[in-house]
Amino acid sequence: MNFTKVTTAALALTITMAFASNANAQMETKKEKTVMVGGAAMYPSKNIVENSVNSKDHTTLVAAVKAAGLVETLQSAGPFTVFAPTNEAFAKLPKGTVETLLMPENKDTLTKILTYHVVPGKISSKDLVEMIAKNNGKFMAKIVEGQDLTFMLKGKDVYIQDAKGGSAKVTIADVNQSNGMIHVIDTVLMP
Repeated sequence: MNFTKVTTAALALTITMAFASNANAQMETKKEKTVMVGGAAMYPSKNIVENSVNSKDHTTLVAAVKAAGLVETLQSAGPFTVFAPTNEAFAKLPKGTVETLLMPENKDTLTKILTYHVVPGKISSKDLVEMIAKNNGKFMAKIVEGQDLTFMLKGKDVYIQDAKGGSAKVTIADVNQSNGMIHVIDTVLMP
């Protein structure tokens, strides 16, 4: 038996199997209904952190989640509904606010602000709209931080009002995660 022929045949078989495996993985990925956020596909089979780190629009949020020590929590089973402010939302804060919040000595304040954006459970935009309608145009939800957020409709858009009277618009709704849901918002909510 010729060693070169056997080695070439084995190599060809290995390459064929690798291509087939890659094709199967691509087909599995295509079966998932993804939403594009920050230039990246968000996969329902991945958790909140695994998806968020790929969004170029959420680098500030990801840095804040890391600084607050919330990565492990947001990778857990949950489920959680996260109202995720974009980098532009953080840029609306007074100059120097983000840098100050990211300092280790401000971890408690940062954690309070971030958990103010998380509702226990998995809540779709359809669920929010139904709850708003059932409650005469406003729905209050208890958040992880402990306070309430008020949800309302302006036209067909869902808005969230924070404790200080500020409001954020949901700009991308229903980004399914393996451990919950993300809704992208245009303003940082303040407790």
